[in-house]
Amino acid sequence: MVLLQVIINGLLLGGFYALIGIGFSLVWGVTNIINLAHGAIALLGAYLTYYLFVSIQLDPFLSIPLSFVSIFLFGYMLQRFVMNLVVKAQIFILLILTFGLEIFLVNFMTTFFSADFRSVTPSYAGESLVIGEIVIPYIRLAVFFVCVIFAIAMGLFLDKTWTGKAIKATSLDIEAAMMSGINPAKIYAITFGLGSAIAGVSGTLLTLTQAFSPSIAGGLTLRAFIVSILGGLGRIEGALLGGLILGVVETLSSYLIGESYKNAIAFGLMVLVLVLKPSGLMGRKYYAEVKH
Repeated sequence: MVLLQVIINGLLLGGFYALIGIGFSLVWGVTNIINLAHGAIALLGAYLTYYLFVSIQLDPFLSIPLSFVSIFLFGYMLQRFVMNLVVKAQIFILLILTFGLEIFLVNFMTTFFSADFRSVTPSYAGESLVIGEIVIPYIRLAVFFVCVIFAIAMGLFLDKTWTGKAIKATSLDIEAAMMSGINPAKIYAITFGLGSAIAGVSGTLLTLTQAFSPSIAGGLTLRAFIVSILGGLGRIEGALLGGLILGVVETLSSYLIGESYKNAIAFGLMVLVLVLKPSGLMGRKYYAEVKH
């Protein structure tokens, strides 16, 4: 029964990992930018949620739309006026740029919000669903369902809307997309904005499940990177699967052999997937490719 509890906890954690991985994977798969500032951008959503809760007692779940819109605008402007200037540069230059952005954002948050750990504790935080010996906190269950809903919504957006199809077309063949009247610079900006917005929402949900500070930005980016590798670049369902696998693996390894080994095991799993299936568990060369 204890093992079942651990697996359930892993699945609930995996939903969060999936959401933060979706934004990272989408940006990487479409623009070829490995955004090392992804975790720091997620924390912008976390701090926005925290201060809305502290100042006007706004429920964190109600702040999700505000996080999505505000961080989307931040990401859109960042890509449109900064990243697009060097998007065709070598990947090493892009890594340096996003790493520098991560350092700037972490120091910005440390300066203005301090390095103290903070958390959001609404009135219902201590309530749980009890099934026999299994205890599932309602707040973690709600966070999981929000993550799944966002994953489904993003999948429908990419499949059913013109903008989503344009994003797919750009990732598949940028020259053909341009011949069809698609502006790659605008699509890249929208994609980066969406990836940032999803990160901001994951930051909002983070405030409900654990304490946070600017120092955890790197760890969030690392999880998003591993999820992207496991699931396959740009694939929503792949990120969802990768996040669930990573969450279960982390919690099981922490329970069975100790907390200090979970990162090594997560990396080992990523290397194993890269060796056996370099495109990821559900990935193909381009995520917009259609099976024949």
